[in-house]
Amino acid sequence: MDRHFDEELRILKEKLIKMSSIAEEMIAKSINALKERKGELVDEVFEHERTINEMQIEIDDFAFKLIALHQPAASDLRFIIAAIKINSDLERIGDLAVNIVERVRDLLKEPPLKPLIDLPQMAAIAQNMVKDSIGAFIDRNADLAREVCRRDDQVDSLNGQIFAELYAYMIKDSASINRAIDLLLVARHLERIADHATNIGEDVFYIVKGRDIRHHREE
Repeated sequence: MDRHFDEELRILKEKLIKMSSIAEEMIAKSINALKERKGELVDEVFEHERTINEMQIEIDDFAFKLIALHQPAASDLRFIIAAIKINSDLERIGDLAVNIVERVRDLLKEPPLKPLIDLPQMAAIAQNMVKDSIGAFIDRNADLAREVCRRDDQVDSLNGQIFAELYAYMIKDSASINRAIDLLLVARHLERIADHATNIGEDVFYIVKGRDIRHHREE
């Protein structure tokens, strides 16, 4: 029985890794669609949304069955509950990638407003935060989980820079307002993706160390 339960926990981990990989791909494609002005990448992100939504239901069902059938001990129960929470964060990350390409779809109808420098950098940090937060969960690595949380400050800083720059464009030229707002929304969605990766990191730190770092990550 124990061996069977361990195998099911391994399957649960693999499902989350696969879901995380799809979420990461959605982030990359959403920004590449904007940077490379490729409408086909917009369509691919929408296709991934269906997959990630199906996976959320599948993983939740699998996790709840593990709890019901095996009544796991405290440490395994914490792991499964964390997996359910992480599953929700990953699904939300997928939704945010879809929100990005909805803005990109409109931006591709107009000429570029400005060279894209900060947004791709912001997206790369957020994407790596998602990847590392799942890696920390799988490996029970509290140090990596804390590092993911700290990277959220980098994303917030870039978001502030982007806002300041685009605000200046809007003040200077009213014709730029719609495109600037769309780019601001893209940045906002990336910031929220980083927030969800931070949520995962905080949950991982808690299940490994038993300490809540949500309001005091630097201590």
